Amino acid sequence: MPPTQKELAKYAGVSSGTVSNVINEAPGVSERARKKVLAAIEALNYQPNLIARSLRTNRTNTLGMVVPDITIPFFTKVIRGAESAARKAGFFLIVLDSENSRARETGILALLRAQRVEGILLVAAGEVGETWASYGSLTTGGPPLVCLDRLPEGLEVDSVCVDDAQAAEMAVSHLLEKGHSQIAVITGPLHLQNEQERLRGYRRALQKSGISIRDVLIWKGSFDEEEVVNLCQRGLLRPTNRPTAVFATNGVTGLAALRTIYGMGLATPDDLAFITFDELNSEPLFRPGITSIIQPAYEIGARAVEALLKRIEYGGKLEKPVERVRLPARLYVRESTSGTAASYIKGKEKRPQKKSS
Repeated sequence: MPPTQKELAKYAGVSSGTVSNVINEAPGVSERARKKVLAAIEALNYQPNLIARSLRTNRTNTLGMVVPDITIPFFTKVIRGAESAARKAGFFLIVLDSENSRARETGILALLRAQRVEGILLVAAGEVGETWASYGSLTTGGPPLVCLDRLPEGLEVDSVCVDDAQAAEMAVSHLLEKGHSQIAVITGPLHLQNEQERLRGYRRALQKSGISIRDVLIWKGSFDEEEVVNLCQRGLLRPTNRPTAVFATNGVTGLAALRTIYGMGLATPDDLAFITFDELNSEPLFRPGITSIIQPAYEIGARAVEALLKRIEYGGKLEKPVERVRLPARLYVRESTSGTAASYIKGKEKRPQKKSS
């Protein structure tokens, strides 16, 4: 049987009230008494009953976090930032993977509520299915919610992400400065608001440069590798309106696009320039290096916890104005955009004549 607080008090030679005050970090305990209690806790291997404590105090000091794919490096860094900020504030963080499934995500959110977490961080699943309005129930009768990276359209909750449109505009402007005007964009699923914003940034950069937006260069993709392969092959084998540069709006799509480009016998930057939103899973293996838009992933996680703790402190009330934190991304220029469109046009064209097997 685990030791009780009375047994701790007897071992330490202090009162049960002193033991309770030390365990609950209450003020007014002398340093000498505190050290005695801590020594007794270690000697008797005392483990506090967190369930009983949460029932007594109505606090669990636990936050929940749901991400769509824990293996993606961006989300791993976001989790690290969130966990660090939670730990500094005295909270535990439970992280669960929805596997980009809306049904699984719904079950996980219900589980976290049942476990009485005090707040939830959510990166929404990318699956098309139920309307975003179904998230509305999360804002009533439960723990506060903060969205990261992907904000379900129409959901009025605190959120933390980068300025997606500005970041995408920065990427396309870099290609324009290199002389490219035939710039293709390959997107993720456009029912996600961050993907819509990144496409908006692509359009805005072209419009500011006086370049017509061609629908044939907008490749509306997904997180499905086979679909990305087909889009890239169709676009790069087109007899006209073939791009001299490609911009991928997320790392998952970007990795599939780059593998397709190399599989077709093309090289960057000799045959076309390439830039992607987010670092690629296998970026160190690619030579030349890949120009990328880098999100402050660690800071996104940390700032999301800060926003969530503020909402918890406010009692989760919706009357508190919704906080939308938009952080700047940065452009990391590598070799995949080191050439210019002029040098490509003057003689570096090596287009494949057929799909690779």
